[in-house]
Order: sequence, then structure tokens, then C-alpha cells
Amino acid sequence: MKLSIDDIVKALGGEAHIKEDTDASQFVTSVVLDSRLVTEGGVFVAQKGERVDGHSFIGQVFEKGVSLVICEMDPEQVKICFGTEESFWGSYIVVKDSLVALKKIAEAYRKNLNIPFVGITGSVGKTSTKEFIAGVLSEKYNVLKTEGNYNNEIGVPLTLLKIREEHEAAVIEMGISDFGEMTRLTEIVQPDIAVITNIGQCHLENLKTRDGILKAKTEIFKCLSKEGRAVLFGGDDKLVTVGLVNDKEPLYFGETGSPKALMTEIKETEGKGLLGTQAKIVLNYEGKTVFTGENVSVHDEMIDVRVPLPGYHMVINAAAASSVALLLGLTPAEIKSGIENMGAIAGRNNIITVGDITLIDDCYNANPVSMKSSIDLLGLADGVKVTILGDMFELGSNEKNFHKEVGEYAVRKGVEKVYCIGSLSENMREGAREAFEEMRKAGEASATDYIGYFETRDKFIEALKEDVNKRELIPAGSAVLVKASHGMHFEEIVKTFKELF
Repeated sequence: MKLSIDDIVKALGGEAHIKEDTDASQFVTSVVLDSRLVTEGGVFVAQKGERVDGHSFIGQVFEKGVSLVICEMDPEQVKICFGTEESFWGSYIVVKDSLVALKKIAEAYRKNLNIPFVGITGSVGKTSTKEFIAGVLSEKYNVLKTEGNYNNEIGVPLTLLKIREEHEAAVIEMGISDFGEMTRLTEIVQPDIAVITNIGQCHLENLKTRDGILKAKTEIFKCLSKEGRAVLFGGDDKLVTVGLVNDKEPLYFGETGSPKALMTEIKETEGKGLLGTQAKIVLNYEGKTVFTGENVSVHDEMIDVRVPLPGYHMVINAAAASSVALLLGLTPAEIKSGIENMGAIAGRNNIITVGDITLIDDCYNANPVSMKSSIDLLGLADGVKVTILGDMFELGSNEKNFHKEVGEYAVRKGVEKVYCIGSLSENMREGAREAFEEMRKAGEASATDYIGYFETRDKFIEALKEDVNKRELIPAGSAVLVKASHGMHFEEIVKTFKELF
């Protein structure tokens, strides 16, 4: 790492105690919160967690050879609290808040990095868009990307601190739930390209309205580099209201007819069931002829590409990746190759064959927009269409209506069996039933023949196990969508399907 103990001391300005035999100008090897991940010559940040206090491991990490510890207690306090021997102690800095210190270290490290940074936020599709962008850029660059759910005020600095000399680009996912959080994240990341996927209906408890979400998400522009660009979805009614960013118009990606689709348009799509989507993407850099590589013109150049992941929204993600890739100098051939080599993402529209069932594992998270998008995807499948849907969290005062809308949407889209799980999902069941009755009275065709409700995930799993031989809940040859907010832990339902079928 291009980060020394001297750099850290300067960044933190805390009470530093550096051992006399320490060469503070030497670069450290790592910065971690988890004592199990420490490396010789690295830095350990001792955090007081909800279940474990990292200060109790200070003696152990010094035995492992760390060069510096960031902590909120001095050695005597640690010895009294945890019985740590002072003889194990090396260089340390006492700070008021270890997590604030972690952010400051990441900010200092970022200043030494001269690679392009892509920051990604939005209400829906951050992770899949991140994967697409990283996958396409990997055709040209060695890319460091956010792993797992490391997209918050702890995960973002830890991700940034994993960048090493071999990395040539960084793709950082940035998630928030309140005002001010994005400002703190963008101060760390200082992106060169800021991508916003959409403005949906997440975190309404704090952000109240979609205008509030727009305000919070666009905080990402505050620390955009001087020559940095905003890349936005042109099909979003809120994002198209964004004005100049760095005195430049944002670059928009989207489908044909999207407002302000300045850069990348999806000209034509043809659904291919659950096997992916055939698309034609026009590569257009602000209406100008662009030459990359060996003088390859990409002005209005159309590439035929197969997006290997299912769903129309994945084509939008591919368009976002194309936009970023053009900004960073990739050729059309590299963009096509990057898109077509994309792999499935666990828990996000990941299609699994389990016995005679096609299972759409989309249980990582949920909000009204993503729920409807996944129901649309289910509509492309063959066989009996089944939804197993659970509570959506952080939707604010209108959460009951949002759940009702999803239930109604499933029925009107022809889902044949609708299972609703969780206390909020009672409203989903109500919406499904009302839609069914309205369609029945109007003489409209509806394939729905069962709308079920379960108070908890475990009660549904129990019913599923009891029904495994009858196959009334999940008929043979069904296509099944499993989706809920992450806190519902619907991955247990996916696990049960794999065990039973």
C-alpha cells in the first residue's frame, strides 16, 4: 500500500505513540477491522462492535506482527478491561472514534491513487450495475470492485483500502439510507464517474419522498473530480431533471425514446425467455465521433450483443456499463465481450434448476420497483408461475399501500399462485385478492387460482415440507420467484427448495 504510518498519523492527528525502533516512513501492508485478517506490517483498527470489542484482540494482533493499532483506549485501559499484557504492545494511536479514523485513513490513501474511480448509487440495481461495469472494464483494466454488501460507511473505506499497485480501475458501490451519508461516502471515494441507476422508493422512512431520495443520491456529485462525469438513467423522471454537473450535461443511458438519451440507447430488444436478452446497443459519445484503440469510430456504432442475464432491466445495466466503458476508452469489441461474459449474481435474479422447478433466486433485497421487475421476469418463464414474496422494509408511512400494489401487480400479470409472507405482506395478500375480484367481475381472464398467506418464513417452509409429495403448493414444472427484503432471510427458502426437490 502507498500508505505509511507517518501518513496515518498526519491524517488522524490523534495521540500517537510510535515505538522508537519503528520506521514510520515504511508503507503498511493492510488496514483491517477484523483481527483474523491482520497481516504482518499491517494496521488493525479496534472497533467496539455490538457483540465483540476489537480492543480485546489488541494483544493478539501485535503478536501477529501488526505495525500499528488504531484504538479508543490506551494500554492501561485495555489491560484493565481485557487483561492484555503491555509487553505485547507496539505502536498505536488513540482516537475518539475508530470508525471515523477508518474513514480518514481511507481518504488519505485515496489521495495517493491515480486510477479512475467509478461510484455507483441508486434505489434499485446498484449491485448488478456494479457487476456489469466491473465486468466490462475488466476487458481492458485490472479492476477492484465492491464485494458483497460492503457499500456503507464501513464497507466503502475497507473496499478502497484493498486497492493495490496492480489495480488499474476501481468500481465502488455506494448505498445510503439518510441525508448526509452520501456526502461522507463521496468524500472518501472522490469518484471520476458517478453513476445513478434510478430514483425509486427505498428508505422512505428517512428520505420521505422520491425528491428526497434524489437530493440524497445526488450528493455523490459533491466530491466528483474536476473532469468527472455524471452517468444517469435517461428513463427516470427524476434523474432527467438533474442540471449541469461540473458545468457539463450528464451523460444519459437508456431505452429508445428515453428523455435526454445522449449517449447509449437500446435500439431493439427481443425477449428470449429466461435465457437472456438479444439487444442492439448504440454507442454514442455526446453525438461526436470518438476514436479509441486503433482509430475505431464508435459514433452511432451499433453492436449486436446477447445479455446473458435474464430480464429487460439487465439490458439497461448493460447500457450503463457501455456508457462508462466508452468514457474510459474501451472499444466496441471490448464492450461486447465484457457484456457477453457476465455471470449470474447470487441472490439477484439468479436462475436455478431444482428438480423439475425453475427457481428465480432474487432474495437479496426488495422494494416495489424491483418486485415488479422480477414479476415481469417471471412472466417470461414457461410452466405454472408462482411467487413467494415477503415484506419490504424501510418504505415509510406508505408501506401498506406499496405492499398492496405488489400483490395487485402479481395477479394482473397472470401469476397463478401468489404466496405472501410476513406481517406487512398481509397487505400484499389484500391487494392480490382485490385485483382478482375486480378482474373476475369485469370478466377479465386471470390465471390466478391461489392466494396464500403465511405469518413467517418458517411457517411457509414447514408447509412446503409437508406438501412435498402432494405438490399442491408448487406443482411440477413450476417457475418460482423468491423475493423479499434481505432481513426476511429468504435464502432459507431457496435452501429448502434445493433440499426438497
